[in-house]
Order: sequence, then C-alpha cells, then structure tokens
Amino acid sequence: MPVGTADYSIKNLNEKTNAEIEGFLKKSKEELFNLRFQHATGQLENTARLKAVKRDIARMYTVLRERELGITKEPEAADTKAEEK
Repeated sequence: MPVGTADYSIKNLNEKTNAEIEGFLKKSKEELFNLRFQHATGQLENTARLKAVKRDIARMYTVLRERELGITKEPEAADTKAEEK
C-alpha cells in the first residue's frame, strides 16, 4: 500500500502547474510543522501521518526538479488555454 495522500500522487501532480504544486508544498510543510509540534507535546495520535506528509513533500520536490531538468514538462495553465481560443 503506498504511503501518502492520494491527491498528491505523481499522476495528479504532473497535471498541476508549478505554482499549484508550490502552494501544495507550502500547505504540506505547515501541516508537517504542526504534526511535529503535536508529536513533541504528546498530542499526536496517528504517527503514520508524519511519514505520509514527508513523502508527499518529497514527491512534490521530485516533480518540480524533473521539470527543472527538462525530464517532464509543465502543463499549460488553464488561463493560457482559454486565451488561445
């Protein structure tokens, strides 16, 4: 069974623009901070969520790096497609 959030799978991330992924990344980092804080104070019940969020963040960085290196391409933004028509 894969670890992580279904919304942040490689397939779903490849369909998002870099700006969207960076937004998800910021949100995930905030969640990780909160989870670590809860863990330190003994309030965290689901410790597996820490691992899942870490992997989601790593997956996002991987997609962004692949695009930077030219391995994959960023999809066109929805606004750009609408303007072309």
